[in-house]
Amino acid sequence: MTSTRRLPLEALGRRWLHEAQAWAERGAWRAAAFEFLWFGLKQGWACLFGGLLLALILATHLLWPDHAPVARYDGLVLGALAIQAGMLAFRLETWAEARVIFLFHVAGTVMELFKTAYGSWIYPEPSSLRIGDVPLFSGFMYAAVGSYIARVQRIFHIRVRRYPPEGATWVLAAAIYVNFFAHHWLPDIRIALFVATALLFGQGSFHFTADRTRRAMPLLVGFFLVALFIWFAENLATLGRAWAYPGQEAGWEVVSLAKLGSWFLLMIISVVLVSLVHRPEEEPR
Repeated sequence: MTSTRRLPLEALGRRWLHEAQAWAERGAWRAAAFEFLWFGLKQGWACLFGGLLLALILATHLLWPDHAPVARYDGLVLGALAIQAGMLAFRLETWAEARVIFLFHVAGTVMELFKTAYGSWIYPEPSSLRIGDVPLFSGFMYAAVGSYIARVQRIFHIRVRRYPPEGATWVLAAAIYVNFFAHHWLPDIRIALFVATALLFGQGSFHFTADRTRRAMPLLVGFFLVALFIWFAENLATLGRAWAYPGQEAGWEVVSLAKLGSWFLLMIISVVLVSLVHRPEEEPR
């Protein structure tokens, strides 16, 4: 018999998974615990790009030498490029996904240029690889959100029910993006945008597989949970001085919960952009 040591890595992983599933089938609490663990592991795998970038931000904040020949922010640009190249080289992202993620990068950088000009936040450290006051690594933070949404759909085999008409989602996404800029001069219509989002997506649901059983979740709940985890990541990133909001210049403080609303609306833009390569597929009844 072939020894365990000689099994190919993929076959060994399948064997361990089969043994873990057999253990989980011995009781209801075991099955629930295993599915929850598997859900968390898959989520971590889906946000690999963002997780690596966040780890890089924190590591460089703690370890970057004061007199290094390359500025820390420039090092983050090079590190983010290496992560993106690795994702493509190891086929963790497709080229079609990478092209859409590039749109996240462009849209995010445009927003960064505008928002920093209006003092919504600042990048407190010097760098050479920048456009105006915006270091180029900032666009990769938006790209990380796009990477997650594209990958999570494949990893969890996500399908939807009652997804709204795509034309309507594009109109809503465009209105959200414009409001991020226009509210500096015109009335902020985000309440109306929240209402429109609820009306458009309120009847829809995700259907996904964490272990072997199909599960369902309302679309709006899924959007909120992702926005919440982005808010957690944002707190860690500002702790690592990737950028600073007003009030954080002298020392770190928790990011306002009001930012959750902004991230929730950004989720709508993100889902619509990713639909260019992963069109919402209907869950069979």
